[in-house]
Amino acid sequence: MNNNNNILLIDPAFDPASSSACNLLVKVGTDHLSYAILNKETKQVYVVFDEQECEDGTLKLAERLKTDPYLTLAYQEVKTAIYTTDSIAIPNVAYNENSLTTHSKFLTGANQSNLYTQSLNHFGFTTVFALPKTTDQLLSTHLGNLKRYQHNAGLFALAENMTGTSLCLDFSVGSFHALYLKDQQVVFQQCYEIDNIEEFNYYLLLIINQLNIDPKETNIHLAGIIHLEDEKYNCLLKYFTSIQFINIDNQPEQEILDEMPLHYYSSLLALDLCV
Repeated sequence: MNNNNNILLIDPAFDPASSSACNLLVKVGTDHLSYAILNKETKQVYVVFDEQECEDGTLKLAERLKTDPYLTLAYQEVKTAIYTTDSIAIPNVAYNENSLTTHSKFLTGANQSNLYTQSLNHFGFTTVFALPKTTDQLLSTHLGNLKRYQHNAGLFALAENMTGTSLCLDFSVGSFHALYLKDQQVVFQQCYEIDNIEEFNYYLLLIINQLNIDPKETNIHLAGIIHLEDEKYNCLLKYFTSIQFINIDNQPEQEILDEMPLHYYSSLLALDLCV
């Protein structure tokens, strides 16, 4: 990363004129923005951009949509996952696609936002989420062939193959998303902002205690900005023994990331698994 906390990796073989054969994957968190360009025919990752420690990931996206030439190309599909606190998971037995207004009453900013849904049939529920109209208009203005997903859609796609009891943690530099599963059922999900290792330890213990998690019976699956023997990993080692990093099945070719841990961008690249 450079002094601006961002990194841009480009495969020299990438020809912008071939972008129509590619998908653009965009992930926006509270404090980070990342995107990848993936060729659907060759399964090659051509471009990865990542900026950590943003004051506001959505504002950073707005800036780059005006200045980044890779975000203005024509793509086969553009898949976005943008953080919002306005989302609710509704069991499929209770979900009615014709009653979005009824479901939206549980969202605090629904009147100033546009509503979207994502079916997570593997887990038996549908997410209804709201994006502020200003953000939504920004996306529609600059990005074509656009699909919108809930902000942790990539992590859910990775979790579909997990069995038993699992706690999935997806990290940025200043936040992490927790997803707790038991026998393919979602028990808990939440995003936490953290300034230091003490705050991470506090939230980790809070999750363990409130959910009555048995560390000996729980598998930890890690994605994002974490690596062996860093302070977050060592904190997890105090409580758990089964810890592994998440990689995508049939991993795309990503030579530009050869010098980085594969799991750094697993949840970003997993957006391409979302339908």
